[in-house]
Parts: sequence; structure tokens; C-alpha cells
Amino acid sequence: MKFSMIFEAQLADPTVEREHQLLRDCVEQAVFAEEMGFDRIWAVEHHALKWYAHMSAPEIFLTWVAARTTTIRIGHGVVCMPFNFNHPVRVAERAAMLDLLSGGRLDLGAGRGGTEQETSLCGVDRDRTTQEVEEALRIIGQAWQKDELEYEGELLRIGPHPVLPRPRQTPHPPLFLACSRAETLTRAAELGIGALVMGFAGPEAVGQMRAAYDAARAARSGDSFVSTAVNDHFSVLCPTIVLDDGAEARRIGTRGQRFFAQAIGHWYGGTGVPDEAVVEGADEAAEIRKAAEQVVARLHEHDIPVRPNATATFNADHAYGTAEDAIAHVKRLRDAGADEIMCLVQMGTVPQAACMETLRQWGEKVIPYFRETASRETASQEAASRGTAR
Repeated sequence: MKFSMIFEAQLADPTVEREHQLLRDCVEQAVFAEEMGFDRIWAVEHHALKWYAHMSAPEIFLTWVAARTTTIRIGHGVVCMPFNFNHPVRVAERAAMLDLLSGGRLDLGAGRGGTEQETSLCGVDRDRTTQEVEEALRIIGQAWQKDELEYEGELLRIGPHPVLPRPRQTPHPPLFLACSRAETLTRAAELGIGALVMGFAGPEAVGQMRAAYDAARAARSGDSFVSTAVNDHFSVLCPTIVLDDGAEARRIGTRGQRFFAQAIGHWYGGTGVPDEAVVEGADEAAEIRKAAEQVVARLHEHDIPVRPNATATFNADHAYGTAEDAIAHVKRLRDAGADEIMCLVQMGTVPQAACMETLRQWGEKVIPYFRETASRETASQEAASRGTAR
């Protein structure tokens, strides 16, 4: 099992100075993650989503991190693939350059970036985002299969051109798709690409999503593969804050998750701005009160306002608490079918000190527990195999 972390670059009070410090803090976390034994970092791409995600140019962030590290993998989680965000050939060129310069450490995920706020900024046709993402993946999957890319699809036609440079990994970095619904998981499996499961619903839901992914893998014919390189990796989001004081970790974690969930609700569902977002004007303050009056879900001992259809986002059964609590939760995710635990630490209200301590606790206690367990299991299997051979 692999361990990673994902960056949204969230900020409750986005002054220019705090925004700049936040991005420097994210770099510090990413570099420290390598020291703590994490396998990978992921960075999202979003545009104009104040509070929720200030990570608008992940290709720059990831390049900066790659230059300061040597072993940790660098993941686009994800690139917004609709054409007005990023032309598929430009994505391929940038990905190859970063893969080459990082020594073959890049992973490339695709997503829609489908909020009205984002699509209106870049003139994206919201009705075509799913189709454009799939066509972009096909172009990227074929870009280096021959000396020249030639593509004719339903939406784009590209005459023979070399795509330069070539990536370090052959034929290209592993491909992934952001997945939050069973239909998306099914399509990812049919396309032959890995799943980045972005939901908060917990181990039981992860098990159901893994079953949907595996069922689609078993039924697929290969006709829909976007590349000759098939990737069946299943990566699962794991919100986490881990401190010696478990109660304080749960308080910080659930508070950060509340901000995250309310920010999602604001940009994806039209609710009020997050409770702890710094805003100006009575109208915006009234929107906060209106959102807070809707429905209350119990997050441990905290009462958190949510819409009825957002309860999964507010599920607080995550890796909040001590290292032992995190280990117990990761066991449940492993048993549900996770190939990778994708830690969400940097949420809008979480202090940098708590982020860094969480990474230290994972690096010194949580990750070693599972690596040592895996080593013991491998040794036991090898011994049993030798015994059978004799």
C-alpha cells in the first residue's frame, strides 16, 4: 500500500500576504513528506475558487517541489482537461517535461473543473466537459506511442506532429481520473486508468466504490482503453490530523473538514460562504446565517450545519486523533480495497504546525506500522512457499 498527501491550498482569510505564506507552507509540507517516507504528493487544479482552492497552477507548484526533492512522486491530482482550460497537447508537453526533469516521478490525473465559477472564467462548455476529458486522455495516451501524434476524434483533429520532449517513463506517466461517483469509477476502469477517489464517505463507501471499480475491470474488453499502458491503481482520500493529544487533533480536524465541506457547498452547490471565511458586507454575513439554519449533523461532539444531501461530506469518521487512531482507520481503508491512502491534511483552518506534526506522526508511526506489517507478511509467504517447494 502507498501513502500520499493532496494539496488544495485552502485559506479562510485570503489576504495577499496569507496566500503567499500558504503556498510556501504547502511546499514545506511536500518536502517534509519525502523525509517522512510518503510515496507521493498530489496537487489539484482549480480556478477562481476563493477559500476552497488557491492551487491554480499545479504544474508550477509540482515542478518547484520536484526540484527540492529526489524520490517522492509528483502527482497532478488533477489537471482540468476541458480544452479551454488546457489543450491536451500542451498538457502532454508539460507532463513530459516535468517527468523528464524529475527523473520519471510524475503521475497524471484528469478532471473536469466543472463548477460554473471556473467554466465561466475560461469559456468552458459545461455540457462537454466529460466528453472533452475523455478525448484529452485519449490524445495524451497516444502522444508518444509513435514518433508523431496523429489524432482524429469527435471533438479534435490533430495532423501529424511530434510531441516533444518524450517523457522519462515509457510510454508515458501513469494516468488517473478523479472519481466521486460509481459511474465515474466504472468509466475509469473501462478506460484502463487509475481512480482517485475524492469522497469523504468513509471505509464502507470505499468498499462499495472498490467493488464497482473491480466489477468494471472484470467486465471490460479493452476496446475503450486510452493507452497501451493500463493502470488499475485505486487511491482513496483520507482526511487526517494526528497529534499526541487525540481530542485536540479531532477538534482541529473536524473544524478543518467543516470549512472544506462548506467551501465545496458554496462553489458546487450554491450555499453560503464557509462559516469561518473572512467576508465583507452584511449580505454575505446573512448568507452564512442562512446556510447555518438548514440542517445540523453531528460531527463527534460538534454540531455542524449542512444540507441534507451533503451529509457524506460531513462524515467525521476519519483519521483524526492519535497515531493509533489513524492506524485503526487506515486498516479499515486497506480492508475496503485502498491501494493508496491519500492524506488530506491542509484544510482551510488547520494551522501549519498541526499539518507538520501530522506528517511527522504519520512518518514516524503510521506508515512504518504498515510497511513493517507488509514485510512480515511477505517474509511469511516466502517461507511458506519454500516449505511447499520442499
